[in-house]
Amino acid sequence: MSEAVQNHSPRLSPENFINREISTLDFQERVLALAEDESTPLLERVKFIAIVGNNLDEFYMVRVAGYFQKLHLNNPKTRPDGITPTQLLRTIHERVAALIARQRRVRRHVFDLLAKEGIHFLKTRQLTDDERDAVSYYFRSEVFPVLTPLAVDHARPFPFISNLSLNLGVYLERAGDDMASGFEFARIKVPVDVLPRIVRLESVMDSYSGIERDGYHFLWMEDIIADHLSELFPGMQIVEAFPFRILRNADIDYEHEQDEDLLDVKSIIEQGVRERRFGSVVRLSVPAEISERMLNRLMSSLEVPSNREVYTIEGELGSADLFEVLQVDRPDLKDPPYVPRLPEPFNKGSGFFEVIRKQDVIVHHPYDSFSPVEDFFKRASRDPDVLAIKTTLYRVGSNSPVVNALMDARDNEKQVTVLVELKARFDEENNLEWVTALEEKGVHVVYGVEELPVKTHAKISMVVRRERDGLRRYVHLGTGNYNATTARLYADIGLFTCDEQIADDASRLFNRLTGYAPDTAYSRLLVAPEYLHDALVSLIDNEIAAAERGEQARLIFKMNQLEEDHMIEKLYEASQAGVKIDLIVRGLCCLRAGIPGLSENITVKSIVGRYLEHSRIYYFHNAPEHQQLYLGSADLMRRNLLNRVEVVFPILDPRIQWRVLRILQTDIEDIKNSWLLKSDGQYQRLWNTEDMKAFNSHVLYMQNSYGLCETPD
Repeated sequence: MSEAVQNHSPRLSPENFINREISTLDFQERVLALAEDESTPLLERVKFIAIVGNNLDEFYMVRVAGYFQKLHLNNPKTRPDGITPTQLLRTIHERVAALIARQRRVRRHVFDLLAKEGIHFLKTRQLTDDERDAVSYYFRSEVFPVLTPLAVDHARPFPFISNLSLNLGVYLERAGDDMASGFEFARIKVPVDVLPRIVRLESVMDSYSGIERDGYHFLWMEDIIADHLSELFPGMQIVEAFPFRILRNADIDYEHEQDEDLLDVKSIIEQGVRERRFGSVVRLSVPAEISERMLNRLMSSLEVPSNREVYTIEGELGSADLFEVLQVDRPDLKDPPYVPRLPEPFNKGSGFFEVIRKQDVIVHHPYDSFSPVEDFFKRASRDPDVLAIKTTLYRVGSNSPVVNALMDARDNEKQVTVLVELKARFDEENNLEWVTALEEKGVHVVYGVEELPVKTHAKISMVVRRERDGLRRYVHLGTGNYNATTARLYADIGLFTCDEQIADDASRLFNRLTGYAPDTAYSRLLVAPEYLHDALVSLIDNEIAAAERGEQARLIFKMNQLEEDHMIEKLYEASQAGVKIDLIVRGLCCLRAGIPGLSENITVKSIVGRYLEHSRIYYFHNAPEHQQLYLGSADLMRRNLLNRVEVVFPILDPRIQWRVLRILQTDIEDIKNSWLLKSDGQYQRLWNTEDMKAFNSHVLYMQNSYGLCETPD
């Protein structure tokens, strides 16, 4: 930690530090606002409803679960916001209950609008006789065989309920048994892991009644099962049945094994993935109309200690499954299609590596195609002059062209080294599958660096190629993952370069990742956890010194999240010195802007729109030219700066500097997608719904990858 941070930066307190979990919920409200926005196409509104549901699930499985663990361990430690775990969990419950109620109101409204467009969500009681007959055939043919009702009695204990599972709790009594002493209980798991949760009636009618229909009418799987319970329990009378859904603590603890004699990282991750479904319950969701008898039974059997973990929901439980509805073929209800452009340097017919040899090239996804990144690996895998490929993989997705190219490279006898981060949360299983495939091909696979808890989040690849004048190294660095699917949805920036100093640093970094080199130093790259934090502090200090000399001083940072204490203190210090600071923070932000005497020179805005803002850019007005502009994989979070391997890289080419500055200026001027953080910690949307011509950065990027021609003053 730098001396300046210790001696001069303002201390953080509840008055100037926003709780990160509350700020995260603020972000979910901004996402939900896009579903409420009447100018958003209808099916895109469904998408944002689903995104909020999915985000809240992850929030509970990781962040809320962590606070329950603190309570269990009697750990009252607080952050600078001063909120205790008990207070925070109470606040989260209130905020989330209100957020879910708001989401459900939006969902009902959007479903009503979809019905006017011929897209209907039905209950089985609304079906005609012909439709009911077809659905019954469907149930008996495709659903009944995979169902396993589990009775609970003195000989059969309450079954384990897995994380994220949707279930039906059923009370029954023996038909015609006047001597029955009470109700019997059974549980049925809704098999959404093998069957669709949302069933299209037209497909069922076509398959099981021979009647072809147009249109879109959907049924919920749990409603179909509930309508056929008598076929699952012959001889029993159905008393009542209600769906329920649970979330468990799903955060794998990578540190608990440090004192054990178990050094196989792959085994630890495999064990953690298996154990994830057994974590303690952190949320129980039930329908609003559930009986008190059923709710008490579920809370007791699932060991839910209090109503704080129980959420009563209007309508069907869970929203993430609504992503299935986006397959509806109604382009008029979606955003206009956009085909990413091929960056000009790669569109002139020159050889791929020849282009990079002549000039650095940046790509701004999803406005620029991801294909050059895939081509980087594909061409390297086939090029007879390529000797080696090295890369880091964090979230690569399924059926990855990048991973397939790496395996092809081994078939073509290239040396291939891959650091796969097995600890990428919720992508562990997918990464384990890729690890197995890569190892079977003979790829050198590395899982991590020295100490297990440190994740490798850096996005960097290098190709070593034999050329006439000797070996040359081609490097790709990015702000996002090597994932073709997310590259169509996430706004990220990548750089292709063969700059010798960056290439030297890349070689040193890979040696650091695969070998033993804790004292590795770099000339161009800012690498965490060793150097990045202090380098950023030093660059901010340089702006502070310029402001104190009466010179113009400016910082522009764009990131996903801002939370790290010392960085916030340093930004407050810079503001007090007169540095003008623009922060573009998509998600959570613990810094409070606009406080007189502290942060009046800081502006914080969040951009939330058609694409997910994911790039990280750091601009320092008074730094030497080769240090003025950095891009990278790291947010200003403690985990990124101090507990991960991250790479932040400089933009050295003046042409590319100009283009990245255009991106920053475009984001600063955005109105349509922007929210402004006020001094009271609340976000205010900048867009007036009556202003149909409000400046929209995403629309402009689709016209020009780098946005406005003007750059920051």
